[in-house]
Amino acid sequence: MIELIMKPKRAERRPWEMFFVGAFWASVSLLLVSFVFGKDTVLKEGSGLLVVIFTVITCLPFMYYIIKLEEGKDIEIDNTGRLIKEHSKAIHALMWLFIGFIVAFSFWYSVLPDQSAQNFNFQIKTFCAINSPSNYEYCLDSHGVPVATAVVTGGEAVKSIFANNIFVLIFTILLSLAFGAGAMFILVWNATVIAAAMGIFAKKSVAALPLALTRYMFHGLPEISAYFVGALAGGILSVAVIRKDLHGESKWRILQDSLLLIIIAIGILFIAALMEVYVTPLLF
Repeated sequence: MIELIMKPKRAERRPWEMFFVGAFWASVSLLLVSFVFGKDTVLKEGSGLLVVIFTVITCLPFMYYIIKLEEGKDIEIDNTGRLIKEHSKAIHALMWLFIGFIVAFSFWYSVLPDQSAQNFNFQIKTFCAINSPSNYEYCLDSHGVPVATAVVTGGEAVKSIFANNIFVLIFTILLSLAFGAGAMFILVWNATVIAAAMGIFAKKSVAALPLALTRYMFHGLPEISAYFVGALAGGILSVAVIRKDLHGESKWRILQDSLLLIIIAIGILFIAALMEVYVTPLLF
């Protein structure tokens, strides 16, 4: 039934609708974990991961069919420029879906402050490990925005962020290549971590969420779009292998398209790293 709600061709024509789809399924997953599995003394310890898993389950059919649709375009279209333009429709739909996830997760983080530490327990741990490793326990206890304890140059920060993002991109491509739509787990996980960071930044106030959304999405959108581009590249290869399209005349066209998408993703990640280090701190 879920695949009937999220139709890839309609999503490419009206990508903004995916925002509401993403917000709906993120809310359903979070509330399900919060009020059903959160009552179990054992399962509630893994609430942060359960939220991600249920959201991934709802989106796997859409991710699979949109990758299948894009792989079919590789067979039909032989013009590189037109092919990239066609792929951008899928990226737009996925980005709206992702933004829907973030808005819904951050909203419920602020609306249910008493349960946020449970529903986003692993996400908060990830946030504190990245932003305040030397005050990790204090960060977990307060859930506040930590103060930096080390000073690094802009160039070093760019290298560190870019290297970490490249690692995530490689992992995303490999998951897509091995499991088709498997990269959705990494992407939904990132959405929940960003949502938790926004909730912490907004100090659990719904009114402050627009500022938090602007702050994190300024450099976050290009970064996440790069991961979607990489996931699409790996997914296209995966579907091509399953459908045995790599044995035909379109083999080199598919390989060239996937390689081009990966190069584009790397370029976007580098720009996102520069924005995160040099632009975002000046604006926020």
